[in-house]
Amino acid sequence: MLKILIVEDDRELRQLFSHVLIKNGYTVKGVSNGNEALEALDNNYYDLIISDIMMPVMDGYELVRQLRDSGNTTPVLMITAKDAFDDMRQGFLSGTDDYMVKPINVNEMVLRVGALLRRAQMINDRRQVVGNTTLECDSLTVITDDETAVLPQKEFMLLYKMASYPGRIFTRQQLMDEIWGYDSDSDPHTVDVHIGRLRERFRDNKDFKIVTMRGVGYKVVRL
Repeated sequence: MLKILIVEDDRELRQLFSHVLIKNGYTVKGVSNGNEALEALDNNYYDLIISDIMMPVMDGYELVRQLRDSGNTTPVLMITAKDAFDDMRQGFLSGTDDYMVKPINVNEMVLRVGALLRRAQMINDRRQVVGNTTLECDSLTVITDDETAVLPQKEFMLLYKMASYPGRIFTRQQLMDEIWGYDSDSDPHTVDVHIGRLRERFRDNKDFKIVTMRGVGYKVVRL
């Protein structure tokens, strides 16, 4: 079961986040500041951290900076009452992976948590094999019996995502959110363009094909 660390000095919010995440199948531990978070991370592994910014003893910015400086790459979702661009910019520069502004929609929070965990899994695995086709994340390379092709990043991540869950249907919006990010200004039909390029590039591939589910989205099917 995936484990999430909540770092929030507001006890009621901490309990609310914990309740919602536990209800959605996660194991949760809550602490009230950055120092307590570091202690918790010393004693246990966590798949994701949800952290407030303004906290006593050690704030969220400093917590993330210390984690990244020590080589800890655990995904961090920063939650704060501040909505100014400079505050958001500081959060991302410190190493934050995503950002939400209070008041928090807990349903959106669950979606963002899921997306961050899936991205982290993609990054950690680094490699996907479909029949005789290998997708290498580090080099954005697809290797088949006949050739080795280096893809543009977005095309590679689209293929990698769908190939990781063969047979599963992804909507355009799901792919948009996970590959381009929730805050992207790109049109979801951008996905169609990239899918078209992938389909053309791998039309003769003997291990998989990209199938359009009309009115729904796309999936990769093993052959």
